[in-house]
Amino acid sequence: MNDLADPLLTEADAIEDVPLPRERDRLIGHHEAEAELLSAYRSRRMHHAWILAGPKGIGKATLAFRFARFALAHPDPATPAVAEAPDCAIPAGHPDFRKIAAGAHPGLLHLRRPYDPKRKAKDKIKQDLTVDEIRRTVPFFGSTGSEGSWRICIVDAADDMNVNAANALLKVLEEPPKRSLFLVLSHAPGRLLPTIRSRCRMLHMRALSREEVLAGLGDLGVADPADRVAARAADLAQGSLRKAIKLAEGDSIDLADSFAKLMAGLPRLDAAAAHDLADQVSRNGADDAWSLFQDLVADHLHTRLGEAGQGSLQRLVRLSEVWEKTSRAAREADAYNLDRKQIVLNTLRDLAETARA
Repeated sequence: MNDLADPLLTEADAIEDVPLPRERDRLIGHHEAEAELLSAYRSRRMHHAWILAGPKGIGKATLAFRFARFALAHPDPATPAVAEAPDCAIPAGHPDFRKIAAGAHPGLLHLRRPYDPKRKAKDKIKQDLTVDEIRRTVPFFGSTGSEGSWRICIVDAADDMNVNAANALLKVLEEPPKRSLFLVLSHAPGRLLPTIRSRCRMLHMRALSREEVLAGLGDLGVADPADRVAARAADLAQGSLRKAIKLAEGDSIDLADSFAKLMAGLPRLDAAAAHDLADQVSRNGADDAWSLFQDLVADHLHTRLGEAGQGSLQRLVRLSEVWEKTSRAAREADAYNLDRKQIVLNTLRDLAETARA
């Protein structure tokens, strides 16, 4: 059970009743990526900094913690235990596993968007990974560890860094401390500073397969892989286990089905069904529904843009305009607390108009 009331254990993307990445003893998919890390470690020429790159929610943090546990449990890569290991798993009862799961391992620093108890309840996690967080590396790497031990820093996620934080991380990467490892998670590595990318080894991680997402839902106890909800969540998740978990909760699948039914009826827009959907998305406390609606619209437009690429330039331009308009409207709604229902209705009408073009 995640202790979300404890600021030391709070995670920006924590999902209630789902183990945090540092608590998970199994890796869903990504065996090729794990093998690449293990091979580099065995070679004794381990690069000091890696970017684990891939879509959000596919298991980058889970792999980072899994490898960190292994390296901390086996600090000498030349030992037979490392040479014979089939993967990076260590027993859940191992002291390094328990300490990392508790967020209390002296050899591991996990940097993420900080918790601010002075902020409102829904906004206690700051929007940026701040420079003060990155500066925690100074005392961490400056402290004395046991001889031969690693000091490992997980940056989760680098995409959240503001400019000052990015520059501070670059400075540390330019002069890496002895026996240090950096595991830098990124959903969009192309947006990172080129100088950060140049100092890291890139490890690309793919989106999960539908079967892997289903297995993950079952493994985490979220949903029975044989259930319709699990199957529908896996279909919509686009390879993100995190997204599938969120979809499998509450009324998310019903919302996705309602949206799909409306889109199937275009260019005719069922006004009553559109208002019902807008009510569901905009009701108080429906932040997850609002986020899901934005994802569904983006997925629909992405599909339409792919189809339009084979057709007229006019349709392509119109779809691109709607994409930009809906994205801007969603950002403004969040920034200025605008009426979400009207934005949902306007978006549905715009989608209907593009279907007539």
